[in-house]
Amino acid sequence: MRKAVKNIIFTLLLLTLGVSTALLTYLHFFAADDADISGEWTAQLDMTEQAAVAAFSWLQDIEAAAVSLEQVESCMQSVTIQVNLVLERTARSEGTFRCNIVPESYEACKQAAYEAFAAAFRGMLAERLHMAGYTGAVDEEAVEALVTETFGMSTVSYLMTCGPALLPSLEALQAAYDGSGTYKTAEGILTRQFDAGTAVNVRTERFIRQDASLILIEETDADAPGFSAEDYPVLYTLKQMPAQ
Repeated sequence: MRKAVKNIIFTLLLLTLGVSTALLTYLHFFAADDADISGEWTAQLDMTEQAAVAAFSWLQDIEAAAVSLEQVESCMQSVTIQVNLVLERTARSEGTFRCNIVPESYEACKQAAYEAFAAAFRGMLAERLHMAGYTGAVDEEAVEALVTETFGMSTVSYLMTCGPALLPSLEALQAAYDGSGTYKTAEGILTRQFDAGTAVNVRTERFIRQDASLILIEETDADAPGFSAEDYPVLYTLKQMPAQ
């Protein structure tokens, strides 16, 4: 009787061990892997606030007509710079990466920022002309003509030449974002080790994978409970690029 019971217990243990092994194997090789963030990703870095603050500060320095930061910011549209990130997984939670600012998007962003600034500047000039008793036309085309006549160049060219730098230089952005190296993921933390020769050696960010979006978030306490994208400053959100 005892031998029969022992045989039954031993058989059950073997079955349990077999099921557990099969389950662990399935989870390891076939179950969804939230840590898999490999692929080609692209993000639009929003430069609106920085450009608006630079423009607003300059207008204050030259004692322009009353204008608020919100008014300047409302003129800024599509002031973004594209950054591409390629993650190639070589093991379960690690791989290689390449990251770069797209130079063409920087130039387009710079142009858009100064065109928006020019619109705010023309509005400010129109207000000052009105306050000074000017009786001529002060619509956008008329003010643009006055600027061209006075400075010998368009409002956009004048602000680019004599106004403030609305964006960091392309070189500064490339030093901050461009580079390649290896990465590891662990418990929602993405650690990128840049190759020698770049301005940044190691960058650590929290990440959340949501379908075709990869949200990179400012580094925080790894043990913080109830972590979500709404709790901490989002650095930028990347969208997965479709496979070629």
